[in-house]
Amino acid sequence: MAHVTREHLDRLLEQALLADDHSSLARRLYDVALGYSSGDVSRASILVLAAEEWRAAGQPARALECFQRAVEDGGESLVDPRAGIADTLFELDRPDEAREVIETIRAEGGITTATSHTIAETLVAYGDLRSGLEWVTQAVLASDEDDPEHDALLRTRYRIRVDLGLPEDELDALVS
Repeated sequence: MAHVTREHLDRLLEQALLADDHSSLARRLYDVALGYSSGDVSRASILVLAAEEWRAAGQPARALECFQRAVEDGGESLVDPRAGIADTLFELDRPDEAREVIETIRAEGGITTATSHTIAETLVAYGDLRSGLEWVTQAVLASDEDDPEHDALLRTRYRIRVDLGLPEDELDALVS
C-alpha cells in the first residue's frame, strides 16, 4: 500500500503531458488508486483523475468504471464523481440515465460550486443551454467572491446567456 502525495501525482501528470499518452496515465493513476493507503489526495480524487484520462484517451466505458469506483470509495473529491458519470453517460449516448444522475445530485443537495460548474458545462455541451444556465446561475448565487470558481462561473454564465441571445443582466455586469 502506498502513501500518495500531491507531488507524486503532479509528476505523473507532467510526464503524461510530455508523452501525450492519456491511456498510459490512466492506467498508472488507476494502479496508484488500487495501491492507495493514505495521502494528501483521496483515492476517490485519484480515481476521478484516472477517469478523466480514460475519457481523454477515447475510452468512456473505462472512464465510467473509474467514476463509479470513486463514488463507491466515498472519499472527498473537488467535483462529485457522479457529475463525471453524467457527462460520460451523455458521451455514451445514454442521455436519460445522465439526466437521472444529475437530478439525483440536485435532489441530494450540498453541491459544490465546482460540481455545479461541471454539470452546467456538461448540459451545455450536449445542447441543453437552459438547464446549464440554471445550474450555473444557482452556483453563482450560492458562491461568494472568495470562491475560486466564482469568476469562472460568471464567465460561463455570461457565455451561455450570449448563446441564448439573452440581454445582459446585473450578474453579467460582474464579468471582468
